[in-house]
Amino acid sequence: MSKRLALVLVLPLVLAGALPASAAVKASDVIQRAIDGFVRPAYARLHDHAGSLTKAMRTLCDAPSQDHLDAARAEFSGTVDAWSIVEIIRIGPVTQNNRLERMLFWPDRKSIGLRQVQAALASKDRTAADPVQLATKSAAMQGLGALEFVLYGDGAERLAGKDDPYRCAYGAAVAGNIKTIAAEVSDAWNRPDGFAALWANPGPQNSLYRDGTEAVTELVGVFISELEMVRDVRLKGFLGSSPEADKPKQAIYWRSQNTARSLTGNLAGMDALFQASRLGDALSPDARWMAESIHIQLVNGAADATAIRGPIDKALADPSLRQKLDHFSLVTSSLTTLIGTRLTAEFGLTAGFSSLDGD
Repeated sequence: MSKRLALVLVLPLVLAGALPASAAVKASDVIQRAIDGFVRPAYARLHDHAGSLTKAMRTLCDAPSQDHLDAARAEFSGTVDAWSIVEIIRIGPVTQNNRLERMLFWPDRKSIGLRQVQAALASKDRTAADPVQLATKSAAMQGLGALEFVLYGDGAERLAGKDDPYRCAYGAAVAGNIKTIAAEVSDAWNRPDGFAALWANPGPQNSLYRDGTEAVTELVGVFISELEMVRDVRLKGFLGSSPEADKPKQAIYWRSQNTARSLTGNLAGMDALFQASRLGDALSPDARWMAESIHIQLVNGAADATAIRGPIDKALADPSLRQKLDHFSLVTSSLTTLIGTRLTAEFGLTAGFSSLDGD
């Protein structure tokens, strides 16, 4: 597991111990807006897409055809998009019961997960085709990575016919499991006595957040840690310092050509969260430019990724598209400095990076 990025308080803060007095903004309001304006609707959208994906997989299994396979693949991409937007929230309910890894087991550096999926397909493991029993198996067999191989990996073309019903049944079970996880997380965020209430109501009796500073620290940490993850793990995992050093098959979702879509979603999610929380309103007038700059750079970075479609290896070989990826990297580095150094300093916080060096 990756180590959590820490934000360390270095200056006393006023107004509920969280934000500058001149901002006239309460930490609890910032967090509540983040929850109501981004987290809850984003998880609801994921649940909706996962439901459509499950339905498409069942239709494919009941009536195999190329059209139904294409429809299932389209729903898979839509679910990837919805997950990529909300996966920046790596706190709260999604961290319980191994849900984060069960939704997306990645990176799979030693191909352990891939081998488990291939073994299930080869042996036609009946328990893996049962959503209830599948949920008790290895995380690598349960989520988006497993379903991507079912839909796009070796032998996927057989899904359009009737000669491999097991593969489709297993894929439908995976889709159902994704839907279940999405429903569980969405429901947990909507519980009146759950994690959302703890995050939005810091105080001395709160078991997680003793004051507004700790609550806002968690929010700011989402941006810093995700920028680091997107740049250093997702992007640099396949983009080398030169074309000869590229590793396109190390890119997330390379089989389904959703690599850039995932990067777009990650930055779009960060921008939506930043806008929903209105964290920039807490900045002093002289520093308000930071909020606009953060928004512009997140939009520009997402646009860089959006321009890239098709196989990632072909994008890497195209100088103009490769330039987009290089600019994406520069944008995320600039945002890390802007948020992790300047914004946190304005709030009296300093970012202590514990890089994503876990496994």
